[in-house]
Amino acid sequence: MNLSQLIFIAIGLAADSFAVSVSSGAIIGKMRLHHAIRIALFFSFFQGLMPWIGWVIGGLASEAIRDTGHWLAFVLLCFIGGKMVYESRQMQDEEKEAKDPLNIYILITLAIATSIDALAVGVTFSFLDIAIAEPIIIISLVTFIFSFAGTYIGEFFGHLCEDKIECIGGIILITIGGKILLDHLLQG
Repeated sequence: MNLSQLIFIAIGLAADSFAVSVSSGAIIGKMRLHHAIRIALFFSFFQGLMPWIGWVIGGLASEAIRDTGHWLAFVLLCFIGGKMVYESRQMQDEEKEAKDPLNIYILITLAIATSIDALAVGVTFSFLDIAIAEPIIIISLVTFIFSFAGTYIGEFFGHLCEDKIECIGGIILITIGGKILLDHLLQG
């Protein structure tokens, strides 16, 4: 997997964190630098941790599924992307409630919830025999930048665009899943 594919995967994964950061910025209202850094650090930490956990889990099962890894990568990325597109279309009452996104328990919950997809991507990396260090760095860095920017965008624009961003992220993951499968079919 090349660098541009990793960056696109990172952008797709960061879409959830970005959308939640936009919401957090809207809820906080008067954003301070340390607020934005705190939110971005939590999201980027968990977005980097989850692929590693998934990669380890996938490594434990990789021998059993080595010949079908490309199909599993395709299915997982399409499932994750489809879930993101579906969720972007749902109006969730939980997101409408004004909760303090700087509260440590809420922040950890949000960071874990937005990084579950990264766990499955880590499993996919394992199936494709991709070393995990570079993807973790790229995913964490992109998530930090998107989350940091999202808090300030949320302060200014509120909830105008968060559902569209999550949908775009899902479409990116589906496209990459299709490319992985197509590359394999054309090689085989």
